[in-house]
Amino acid sequence: MDYDEIPRNDDERTTLRAFLAWQRGTLERKCSGLSDDQMRQAAAPPSNLTLLGLLRHMADVERGWFRRTLAGEDIGERYSSDDDLDGDFDNVATADVQAAFASWREECALADEIMDRRALEATGKQRTGREVSMRWILNHMIEEYSRHNGHADLIRQAIDGATGYD
Repeated sequence: MDYDEIPRNDDERTTLRAFLAWQRGTLERKCSGLSDDQMRQAAAPPSNLTLLGLLRHMADVERGWFRRTLAGEDIGERYSSDDDLDGDFDNVATADVQAAFASWREECALADEIMDRRALEATGKQRTGREVSMRWILNHMIEEYSRHNGHADLIRQAIDGATGYD
């Protein structure tokens, strides 16, 4: 999605969903055209942060906020566990890049289906029991992607010099 396509005078729901779609697209652009080894490359030592780790993390984030919190599904993380809380970022040396893309796309599509069936005022419960609205979750997801897309931009620049919309 082109940034110019984000509505400037539409309703709140349409605007929030467009910003989320744009942020998702930004992450995909940051990962496009790279080899599996480049996706696994930690480009800012001593950090072990990789584009593959960010992609896996966002699959778990989509899953957690939309499926577990908003839809109330009893599901765990795809990549993390109680024994490895950072499993999404860790264990990428032999991880299947295409499988990670497929998982992330699947979680995004499932999140979209959940949002299609709910109003902004719809609520779900966090693991802590705190109630949150879909409106809050959408704003949080935009923030989450924005922060990690900044990381992705720096990682991508270190890998091959691509910046901005490259």
